[in-house]
Amino acid sequence: MTPRILVIDDEERMCWALDRALSNEGYQVVTATRGLQGIALAQKTEPSMVILDLKMPDIDGIEVLKELKKINPSIPVIMITAHGTIDTAIVAMKIGATDYITKPFKLEEIKVQVEQALHLSNLENQVNFLRQELGKNYGKLVGQSDAIKEVALLIRQVAKTDTTVLITGESGTGKEVAAVEIHKASNRVDKPFVAVNCAALPEQLLESELFGHEKGAYTGATSKKKGRFEIAEKGTIFLDEIGEMPISMQVKLLRVLQERCFERVGGTETIHVDVRVIATTNVDLALAISNGTFREDLYYRLNVMRIIMPPLRSRKEDIPLLVNHFLEKFDPSHSKKISSAAIKILTRYSWPGNIRELQNSIERALIVCQGSEIQPVHLPKELLNSTEETTPPAINLTEDGFSLEEMEKHLIIKALEKHNYNQTKVAKYLGISRPTLLYRLKKYGI
Repeated sequence: MTPRILVIDDEERMCWALDRALSNEGYQVVTATRGLQGIALAQKTEPSMVILDLKMPDIDGIEVLKELKKINPSIPVIMITAHGTIDTAIVAMKIGATDYITKPFKLEEIKVQVEQALHLSNLENQVNFLRQELGKNYGKLVGQSDAIKEVALLIRQVAKTDTTVLITGESGTGKEVAAVEIHKASNRVDKPFVAVNCAALPEQLLESELFGHEKGAYTGATSKKKGRFEIAEKGTIFLDEIGEMPISMQVKLLRVLQERCFERVGGTETIHVDVRVIATTNVDLALAISNGTFREDLYYRLNVMRIIMPPLRSRKEDIPLLVNHFLEKFDPSHSKKISSAAIKILTRYSWPGNIRELQNSIERALIVCQGSEIQPVHLPKELLNSTEETTPPAINLTEDGFSLEEMEKHLIIKALEKHNYNQTKVAKYLGISRPTLLYRLKKYGI
């Protein structure tokens, strides 16, 4: 987005000169010749920075500065001062002004100061967001299986592009980790990584969270708010659980993906953004499209590059590595190790909750274990009591062969019989979601 600069100076000629000079540099410029007018414009236009004269006819420049900092504590402000008021300018910097310049000055000087102030402000915002988002400890890809090596290869291939990425897989397989790995390996790594959980917010709040809102847009909107797309400028926006997004919001997101622009809730100004979009879901989007809960055109916009996160049961050779990773994470002093008997139980279990369930199991075992070695008794009971087989039922092929549909129907029937028609267990056993299972049951008339 083009930075917007607010100039507050009671000399109309100065406003005109700064407007012309900074506009020629590609900035948007708004001007005010009164302090109170400038405060009102700051609330209305949400500038990227302010150039403020210390001496104003209606309200002192120091007071204007204090009000600007109330509106946006991080906004950079350059003070314009005469030689006789340098001490006051220094006071202004203690309050929060970024810099000051004395009259008379050359326009080239103010251009340099504006560029430096905006650059510093952008760096501070990026650092804050990187700390906030990447500090959430998403973890890292761990494993040496062919399945996880394939994922790592796809991440390296797509990272250096700006391509939209759709990451799918069951809950707990590490989709968020893959998203962060893409950002870290991309050319946008020093820009914000902004996450939004699309399933955690009701529709109106989700729209405001994504696109921002104007003051008074709805009850409780007491001031302007930037949306996550604006905040992610030049960086990456991570749309978690996009399969849960309301259908009406999908229409608005589709426009952003197509045109890279939007309006805030309650606003009319079109805002253009440069962001990389990564979306994740554990929902079967093909089924959601057939059910009318997900837009087909949005799916194709998102599904430019797809990465499928493998379930833990398909990469069991990685379990010892993951266990050691979690032991290092939760027990950095290396006061405890894990027995081979416990590892055997961990590799035998089917892990319906995937890596997240394994992580929780190791964390729990470290708490329960009072000695120096984790034994089977320290593991959750469901692991010890599990007799669930992980090998699919055998199928005897006839001379005439099987169609794929017949084979799939046969597998489902056998799984239903094995688990006494408990659909939740059958879905886990087959490695599909329950809605997908219900769709297959209907399809095959089972």
